[in-house]
Amino acid sequence: MIATFIIYLAAMLLLGLLAYVRTRDLSDYILGGRKLGSWTTALSAGASDMSGWLLLGLPGYAYLHGLEAGWIALGLWLGTYGNWRLVAARLRAYSTAAGDSLTLPEFLAQRFDDHRHLLRCVAAAFILIFFLFYTSAGLVAGGKLFNAVFGLPYTWAVATGTLAIMSYTFIGGFLAVSWTDVVQGLLMLLALLAVPMVAIHHGGGWQATLAGIDAERLHLFVTTTGEPLGTIAILSLLGWGLGYFGQPHIQARFMAIHSLKAVPQARRIAMGWVTLTLSGALLVGITGASFLSPPLSVADSEKVFIEMVGVLFHPLPAGILLAAILAAIMSTTDSQLLVCSAVFTDDFYKALLRPQASARELVYVGRATVVVIAFLALWLAFDPDSHVLELVAYAWAGFGAAFGPTLLIALYWKRMTRQGALAGIIVGGITIIVWKQLEGGIFDLYELVPGFIFSAIAIVGVSWLTTAPGIKIERQFNAIANNTTPFNTNKDRPI
Repeated sequence: MIATFIIYLAAMLLLGLLAYVRTRDLSDYILGGRKLGSWTTALSAGASDMSGWLLLGLPGYAYLHGLEAGWIALGLWLGTYGNWRLVAARLRAYSTAAGDSLTLPEFLAQRFDDHRHLLRCVAAAFILIFFLFYTSAGLVAGGKLFNAVFGLPYTWAVATGTLAIMSYTFIGGFLAVSWTDVVQGLLMLLALLAVPMVAIHHGGGWQATLAGIDAERLHLFVTTTGEPLGTIAILSLLGWGLGYFGQPHIQARFMAIHSLKAVPQARRIAMGWVTLTLSGALLVGITGASFLSPPLSVADSEKVFIEMVGVLFHPLPAGILLAAILAAIMSTTDSQLLVCSAVFTDDFYKALLRPQASARELVYVGRATVVVIAFLALWLAFDPDSHVLELVAYAWAGFGAAFGPTLLIALYWKRMTRQGALAGIIVGGITIIVWKQLEGGIFDLYELVPGFIFSAIAIVGVSWLTTAPGIKIERQFNAIANNTTPFNTNKDRPI
């Protein structure tokens, strides 16, 4: 297995070196020069989104709760589709029209004429703080994977994973991250289809497998204890899908696609991938409940994928399949590192400190930021019992509530103002923090749902109370959306 992991990590570094050759300026380093093809965009968006949660968290939840986990999968599927349908094309066109914006904070600043940089700095600070903890949590998960599979000391395990991810991100930037995401996304797909199929085959077929599962696990509206699944519980599980509209590392893929014409094909590829992987993750958990004996404890439920791989497969294919967990962790962590690098370089260093900085200088600053953020996250991750992991739940909800309504309304409502955008980010973030501390009754609802709603209300209310903006970029946006202005003149062909 060790050889399999070493080969895999070496392949990722090779892709980073290949991407280095094609990285010439900050746009290349942050967004790949805005020339990603449909397949790269779709698979990179999916892989950077799902992380190790797809192979650990969701199968573990399905193992414990059966088809109740299907509500989470449905919410994520609807959120993915809505993000591609409502955001992808308009964000690509608007970000180009808005001064060729490279980051989400820069787009908001250009969209609302944020000359004082208040909106831009608040958005950038929010992203940096939450992604620092999010990245650290991913490194903790990677360290525990290496520790569980190979018995490596935890400190060495997490340091090794950090060095591997930092290396190809540092060297190749966005292209390296996107290309490695394609490999990682395909590996995740292979693993999530192979494990349940082999388990069903070994279990004597689908009917025999189902016969070994409690009936309550196979019901969408009943818990495993036989009680009806309440409305608040269903809305909370579905509510995960709202988070997609505000995730900066996913939106970066939309900003990087080479043309509007490529978006429909990319959407179909992305939806195919997410349908198969979510279905596979559910099947891993459900078949695991029938296949594994003795059953896993609640504390070990998220190891269902690892346990099934160890039982079902020879060490060589098992090493490949377990590498899918590392791939899932890496595909999200590298994206988070790059978003942090982009935000610091473009929204702080270039915008506030060195507006006259050369392209080469900005790339160097971006690479240096990758190293700094990686080591800060590594420092937080050295404690395997760190409370950092508890903040991951805040991160998805926080980004979704703060940036989701802000981005959606900014793309569709001309009357939205700078003050409205600022209010939406602040109200969304504060709601997540406050709601999480409350419990009982309506407060059992997943905090992302009220956070998203309150943020949208704040945006609309404050926008109506403040001066209507004149959108200077509207004419250019319409020209781009109608294909009368090319995206990339004198750019390389899509990749």
